[in-house]
Amino acid sequence: MSFLDHIRRCNNADLAGFEPWFVGPHRAGFLHRDFAADVVKGSGLFARRDGAWHLDPGLDTPTKRTAAMRAFLLELRERGHFKGLWREEQYDVAPHEGAPILMAMERSAVPWFGVRAGGPHMTGFVRRDDGMHIWVPRRSYEKPTFPGQLDNTVAGGQPAGLGLHENLVKECGEEASIPPELAQQAKAVSVVAYWNQSGMQLKPDIMTCFDLEMPQGFTPRANDGEVHSFELWPAQRVFETVRDTTEFKYNCNLVLIDFFVRHGLLSADDPDFVPIVCGLRMMYTPTNGPG
Repeated sequence: MSFLDHIRRCNNADLAGFEPWFVGPHRAGFLHRDFAADVVKGSGLFARRDGAWHLDPGLDTPTKRTAAMRAFLLELRERGHFKGLWREEQYDVAPHEGAPILMAMERSAVPWFGVRAGGPHMTGFVRRDDGMHIWVPRRSYEKPTFPGQLDNTVAGGQPAGLGLHENLVKECGEEASIPPELAQQAKAVSVVAYWNQSGMQLKPDIMTCFDLEMPQGFTPRANDGEVHSFELWPAQRVFETVRDTTEFKYNCNLVLIDFFVRHGLLSADDPDFVPIVCGLRMMYTPTNGPG
């Protein structure tokens, strides 16, 4: 295992198996050919032309699109799709960062439609006399996804209607009992982007990385059942665990690698330095897919 292995694992998508789908002139995501043929084709919600799928143009406002998509997804849930992962949480759908919102979509459906998602991922660290340490949570063993794996100090998906920093402050309280006055000191420092495929699901995601230097006397505490426990690890132990194992949730490795680069833990003389840094940002571009 190596840092580059983690980057390759996150960027395993083969877009040859997918076709884009559009809302008017705007590409909203990607549909796997098999999923489109089995599920989307007969829905009445999409039409296929010129090698792409197009949402019904009669749905000419975000409100109409959101309502129609929700009704369709609820039908799919009744037919056994989403495997009990339905979240009742809406994600915004937009062609790219900063563009107008086209609609909102149930979180569990987003990867089935290849919609770009993301959220804040924070590394909480402590400076001590014996060096830098990082707060490492272990995910609850009861979570339906990646139970028991290691995670970023605080992380979460980005629901519709919240700002990224606002969402991070909320997640800090919910996941780690970090009070708002401390959480608000977190700084947005970077982004990590990747194209990950799991069967017919596609995640062209962008995660916003935050750093929070935490006081030595503060200990995060699990609050909402998402986290089993927190441990304070020397940064070098985190570095070696990411480099040598798969103990961390797959995309959390990239956030930590970015932290290692920014804080000088990864040497510029490392022969993989340039491909590692470049590989952390496989961006979702408006027209051409990976970039």
